[in-house]
Formats: sequence, C-alpha cells, structure tokens
Amino acid sequence: MHNQKYVFAQVMAFLDNDKFSYIVKKLNGNKFVRHFTCWNQLLTLMFGQLSARNSLRDLINMLQAHQKKVFHLGIGKNVTLSNVAKANEQRNSEIFKQFAEYMIALASNKTVKDVLRLEGSVFAFDSSTIDL
Repeated sequence: MHNQKYVFAQVMAFLDNDKFSYIVKKLNGNKFVRHFTCWNQLLTLMFGQLSARNSLRDLINMLQAHQKKVFHLGIGKNVTLSNVAKANEQRNSEIFKQFAEYMIALASNKTVKDVLRLEGSVFAFDSSTIDL
C-alpha cells in the first residue's frame, strides 16, 4: 500500500497557499462557490499541464480513471468537466495572473547569479520535443 505523498502533492507543497488565498479573497474569487474552489481549479489545471493533457475532456477522463488518487493529490473530489469548464469561463483570470507574477518574482529572487563562470563559448543542447 502506498503511504508516501505523491510527487505532484510534493511539488504543489512549494506553492504559497496563503498568498493565493489572499489574492482570491481580494478579488472575490470564491464568491458563491461551494466545492470547486479556485485552489482546486489551479491544482487541476496544473496537473493537466504537467501530465501533458491535450484538452479538458482528456484531463477529466484521466482524473476519473484515477479517482481514488485525486483526493490525495490535493485536487479534491468534485472535479467534473462541467465544473472545470464553468470555472474557467466565469472566474477572474486576474487571480492566476497575480499568483503567477508572485511566484515568478519569488523564483527570480532565489536564483543564484554567477554560479559558474565559464570562459569561452558555451553551448546548450535541448532534447525536448515540440508537438506540431
């Protein structure tokens, strides 16, 4: 039996939930929301992005196939195609924009500059593929 945190849950632990809650409260993001909160929406969409899903339907089908694990990922249990589509349509995208800007600023402050000082030409090779 699996008794450790899933990798996705470990990665999402780095997100500043307090800052996100502050932004949501400031912009009334969870107003009239019962179950599928902005945090659940963020985690759902991030899971779809990290697992390379091509559409909302693909994402929801994959989450329903692993329904027992979804709660332990932190996403919640009320993830349906209509909930995600309605949330994407009706919620203020400014919430996610401000949170992304905050996380980018936080990450850029933590980078170490001049870690490796290399003389001469430096080449980087990227082996990732791009879907066309």
